[in-house]
Order: sequence, then C-alpha cells, then structure tokens
Amino acid sequence: MEYDGQIIGSCSSLIINFDEYDDQHTWDEITDQGYITNHDSDGYNLYGIEVMVHPDYRRMKIGRRLYEARKELARELNLKSIIIGGRIPNYYKYADKHTPREYVDEVTMHNIYDPVLTFQVINGFSLKRVNANYLTDDKASMKYATLMEWNNIDYQPSTPKRRFKTSFPVRITTIQYEMKKISSFEDFAIQCEYYTDVAASYQSDFAVFPEIFTLQLLSFLPEKSPSRAIRRLTEFTEDYIELFTTLAVKYNVNIIGGSHYVEEDGKIYNISYLFRRDGTIEKQYKLHVTPNERLFWGISGGDEVKVFDTDCGKIAIQSVMI
Repeated sequence: MEYDGQIIGSCSSLIINFDEYDDQHTWDEITDQGYITNHDSDGYNLYGIEVMVHPDYRRMKIGRRLYEARKELARELNLKSIIIGGRIPNYYKYADKHTPREYVDEVTMHNIYDPVLTFQVINGFSLKRVNANYLTDDKASMKYATLMEWNNIDYQPSTPKRRFKTSFPVRITTIQYEMKKISSFEDFAIQCEYYTDVAASYQSDFAVFPEIFTLQLLSFLPEKSPSRAIRRLTEFTEDYIELFTTLAVKYNVNIIGGSHYVEEDGKIYNISYLFRRDGTIEKQYKLHVTPNERLFWGISGGDEVKVFDTDCGKIAIQSVMI
C-alpha cells in the first residue's frame, strides 16, 4: 500500500490446498522456508504469511484495509477461505498464569487485549487451534501461534479444481517385468494382469510398470528394421490403453503404465500413461530421449513435465528402465 509515493504497508499470501498440510504446521513448512515455491494457483485456500504497517502510519486502519484486500482477492478468485497463523505477542506477559489455550480463550472473550489476535477476531477470523513452535524466534509469543480462518460465504463450488486428496501411507508396487517371448497381444495382456492382480492383493495404491516394456510385443512381430518395428508397435496403442484402463478399474489400483511408443501427427513419442482407478487417464511425454532412440527409432521428445492429481496426492512420472 502506498501513500504519497511511500510504501506504508504490505501483506503477503500464497494459494494452497490446505488439506494437503498438517494443521500443526510451522511457518517454515507452510511457506517453504519463506520462498513460497509451494504456491498453487489451483488451490482452494489463501494463506496469509504476514502483514506489515509502517510505524508512522499505525492506528490509521491500514491493517484493516490490507485484510479487506485479502478478502476481496479471495472473493475474486473464488477461494474457499483465508487461513492465517497468527502470533500472540502479549502471551509472554501472562504465561505464568495461563496456558496458551487459556490465554487465547481470554483474548477471544475480550478479557485480555492482544494486538494481533484481537485484531484478527475483530476482522471476522475464527479460531481453529493453537500451534506450538510456529515461529521459533518469536519470543514474545513463546513460539505459539493461533490457526485462524475466515470463510468466504460467496464461495461457489464449480467444476472441482481437484478431485482427490492426499492420503498416507501410500503403498507402491514396482514391477520387475519379465521380457519373455510371447506369441500374441493376448499373452501380453495375461502377463500384465497377473502383475496387476499381485499388486492389488497387497492393497497397493500404485502399480508401476517399467519404461518401454511393451517392446515385448516385438517378439511376435516379423519386422526386422528398427524404425518399421517401432511404427508397427504403435499400432497396439488403442489395445494397450484399453487393457490398462480396464485393469486399473477392475483391480482398484492406479497404474503407471510403464511407457509405450505412440504415433501422433506423424511423430513417435515415448509416452508414460497414468491409468487412475476411477477410469481416467493422463500421460507424460518423455522429455530427454536417448541418442539410440532418436537415431534408430526416430523418437521425438516432449517439452513439459506434468504434475497429476491422484487419490493419494500429487505425482509426477519419470521414465526408468527396470
């Protein structure tokens, strides 16, 4: 905020999906050590990091205006709520008489004045909990902070930004695939279903197949030329996608479908598919193809690393030979 060409106040925030974080977080955890590289434009919540007002301009409702600007931003972006971790800088005066929770209760009942917590209560924030070790160098608050939330009553749920939430623990089955000779795509499907069934029997959340394991299909194809063989391999793409979509739903496991060579617009790509157990599909193009892939098979590289939502949290896919 500026007045007469001088900065007199500022506030910093980031957007997150708060249900991916622990309620008992610290300031460093929620802000990535202050670098806010965890800002997520697809999140539901605005998290307030700090508010600062120049000492010469305090008691002029600058802080209230900054808070109102945050609320307006939450409404404009259709965010569900604003969450803040608030200091309780007068607590040190009462620590010999009250626990942190007792102090917070006294402040919210207006029996004790706290310059931060009282201000937040007046501005419509409600208490969620009290966190220890929030700011380790905050001696006045004795390292405690309140987790406060303002709910945006104008929030309108639409097409979900996220369909999934983080879960823990997550069980992953990595598959040491046997590249044995087969005589048909049906043989390939039987082998893949066996591994998927094993992963499901261990209640795995993910079954991870290795990179370009569909090269096994070449064992029953007659082509000898590498480039022609790879293009023939791409003809199985629809069958491959149908197979793993069915297996993911049938066995209730998210499948990282190794990778498979796919032809798109006359080019061949090494693509790894994510087959979610709800039947939806995503794909990651291999970015850095090997010299041999480029030389002998004419493989083209992708240009983007994607992050995918799953029912176990966000994931990314890298191509790895197993």
